[in-house]
Amino acid sequence: MQVWAGEPFPLGASFDGVGTNFAVFSEVAERVELCLFNERGEETRVDLPEVTGYVWHGYIPRVKAGQRYGYRVHGPWDPEKGLRCNPAKLLLDPYARAVDGSVAWSPEVFGHRADDPMQPNAADSADAMARSVVTINHFDWGNDRRLRTPWEDTIVYELNVKGFTAQLPGIPDEIRGTYSGLAHPAAVQHLIDLGVTAVELMPVHQFVHDGPILSRGLRNYWGYNSIGYFAPHNEYGVDPTRPEDVVPEFKHLVKTLHAAGLEVIMDVVYNHTGEGNRLGPTLCFRGFDNQSYYRLDAEQPQYYVDYTGCGNSLNMRNPRVLQLIMDSLRYWVTEMHVDGFRFDLASTLARELHDVDRLSAFFDLIQQDPVISRVKLIAEPWDVGEGGYQVGNFPALWSEWNGKYRDCVRDFWRGEPSTLGEFASRFTGSADLYEKSGRRPYASINFITAHDGFTLRDLVSYNEKHNQANGEDSRDGESHNRSWNCGVEGETEDDKIIALRRRQQRNFLATLVLSQGVPMISHGDEMGRTQGGNNNVYCQDNEVAWVDWENTDSELLTFTRKLIELRRNHPVVQRRHWFSGSTVRTSQLPDIVWYTHFGEEMNDQHWGTEYARALAVFLNGHGVQTLDSVGRPIVDDDFFMMFSADGGPLDFVVPELLPEIRWGLVLDTATGVINLNQGVEDQTVKAGDSVPLLERSVKVFRHLKGT
Repeated sequence: MQVWAGEPFPLGASFDGVGTNFAVFSEVAERVELCLFNERGEETRVDLPEVTGYVWHGYIPRVKAGQRYGYRVHGPWDPEKGLRCNPAKLLLDPYARAVDGSVAWSPEVFGHRADDPMQPNAADSADAMARSVVTINHFDWGNDRRLRTPWEDTIVYELNVKGFTAQLPGIPDEIRGTYSGLAHPAAVQHLIDLGVTAVELMPVHQFVHDGPILSRGLRNYWGYNSIGYFAPHNEYGVDPTRPEDVVPEFKHLVKTLHAAGLEVIMDVVYNHTGEGNRLGPTLCFRGFDNQSYYRLDAEQPQYYVDYTGCGNSLNMRNPRVLQLIMDSLRYWVTEMHVDGFRFDLASTLARELHDVDRLSAFFDLIQQDPVISRVKLIAEPWDVGEGGYQVGNFPALWSEWNGKYRDCVRDFWRGEPSTLGEFASRFTGSADLYEKSGRRPYASINFITAHDGFTLRDLVSYNEKHNQANGEDSRDGESHNRSWNCGVEGETEDDKIIALRRRQQRNFLATLVLSQGVPMISHGDEMGRTQGGNNNVYCQDNEVAWVDWENTDSELLTFTRKLIELRRNHPVVQRRHWFSGSTVRTSQLPDIVWYTHFGEEMNDQHWGTEYARALAVFLNGHGVQTLDSVGRPIVDDDFFMMFSADGGPLDFVVPELLPEIRWGLVLDTATGVINLNQGVEDQTVKAGDSVPLLERSVKVFRHLKGT
C-alpha cells in the first residue's frame, strides 16, 4: 500500500476527495501503525512514515470517507513510570469524527494482565474494539447560524436524547431514542409550546458502557464516560451500523432546533475519560501516551490522580491535552453549529498543580479564543477533590450551575430556619457570588433538580432514595432528600397530601422561573415525571429513567407553560443588571423592596429572625434597563410577590407603596391559577388589604394599568 509522508496538521483523519491524511500525537511512541479494516473486518497495517513535533502522520491515496481504522502504538511498557504502550491493543483515534461499534468487555481490551497489573497483556483486542471512521464535513446548512439568544432571555431545558424521545407519542418507532427523534416535530413542538429557549443535551460525545454496569444487565444511560470528543455517540443514530451517517444526522438536529428558535448546548465531559483507573481498559488515550493525557501520582506514576470519582483526570497541564479540548470545542461550534457548552466537573479543568486556579491555562485559552469565547459557557463549578467546590469563583465569561441556589430554595420550601436572607439573595440572582467579579445575574444558572438526583415530583414524594434497581444496595446517589414531602413516602391516596405535593411542585417551579438569573428545567419536571424514588438513574436506560409521556400531569404542564410565558413577557424578572435598592426616577419607588408578611419593610432584625418562613417582594418595572428593537426604554409592569413556607395559613398585608396602586392577582400556587391577561384579573387588592395565603404557597400580583 502506498503511503506518503502527509502532514502533521490537522490531527485526525482528513479526507480531501482523493485520499486521507492521518495524524496522531504520541510523545513516547517508537512506532505507530495505522490499521485499516475492510468490509469483512480484515485488518491491514501500515506504519505512519513521518513524525513532526511528536505528531505521527501519513497520507494514503484512495482511502475514502467511510473507511474504518484504528492505531497500534509500539513503545515502552513501564507502569511504574506511567508508561503503558501495548501494540496488542487497537486504539481509537482521539480525533475520530465517527465511531463504529462499541467495546465488547473482555480480557483482551485490557492492556495489563488480570493476574499481574504490572505486566502487559499480549492478547489482541481488535475483535473486541470499536473502530474509528473517516468522514466528510459537507452538509447543506442553508441559512443556519447560531441564534445568540441573550443570556437574560435564556431558559434552559436539560434533556437526554434517548430518554426524552424513547416513548414520545407521534414519533415513529424506528427513530425513537435518536437524534432524528429529537428533531421530529412531536419533540420540537413540545419544546416550543413549553417556551424554553435552549436544550442542554446530556453527553452526546461517543461514550462507553462500563463493564461492571453491563455485568449487572444495565447500561450507561447518562453518558458521562466519554471516549471520543469529536464523534457524536453512534447509538443515538437511526442506524448505528453507519456511523458516517450519524454526523449529518446530528447536524440536521441542530439545524431543526435552530429553525424552531432553540439553541443547542452540549454537556461535555473533558475532566476524565472512559478508560478508568490503572485497572481500566486500554481503548485510546492510555495506549498513545499515558503520561501526557492523564494526571499521574508524582510519587507512584502507576496510579492516577482522581478528582472526578471516575478513576482518572485529564492532564490539563499538558499543551497537547489543552489542544485536544480546544480543537474539540471549536469543531462542535464551527462544524456542528452548537451554541454553547456545559462543562461537567469544571473545577477539574482549572487545576494546575492541585488547587483550583482561576488563572489556569484552560481559562486563558478560552478567554482569548475567537470562537469559543463567543458562545455560551456554563461550568459545573465543583469536582470531588479537595477545594473543588468553586461556586461563584469562575471567570467573567462563565455562567455556573448554582448549587447554592438549589440547596437554599429546597431548604426554604421545606421550612428550614434562618433562610430568608439567603433566599432573597438567591431569588435576585446571587449577587453575593457574582457581582464583585463583574458578572451579571445571568451568571447564575438556577435549578431545583437536574439529571443527578430526584426528579421534581420525587423530591416532594420521597424521604429516602430507592436505588435498589442499580445493583449497589442503594449506596449510590444522594444520601438524603433535602426537601419537605409531607412525611409520607411514595404514592398515597390521601387527598390532602397529594394536594400539598402538587403545590410544592408549583412552588419550586414558580420560584425557579421568576428568579433573576437563568432557569434550568430538568426534562419531564414540567409534567410530573417520576423515577420511583431512584435518585441516581445513571445506569437505568429503560422506563425507570425515560420520560413517561402517557402519564403526563397535564395540569402541571399547563401551569409551567403559562409560568414560562409570564417570565418571557416581563423583563423585570429577567434583568441584565443587579438590583440596587435605590429609587427609580420615573416611578418615585426603589427598584426592589422586601417586606414582612405584616407589610413592614424588612430590616436587619427581620432578616435575622430564625423561624420566620414568609416574606414578600416588590419589583419595580420602571427599573429595568432594557431597550426595545428601536432603542426605546422598556417600562415593564410592577410586581408584588408573596412567599410563605410556613406550615399554616398566613395573612399578608399589602404595604403602602403608592396609595393609588391596585394589584391584580396573576399567580396562586395553592390553586394552580395563572392569569396572563393585562386588565382582567381574578382578584384585586390595594394598600392595607389583607391577603390570605395557604400554607406553603406563592401569590404574585401585578400593578393594574391606570392605577
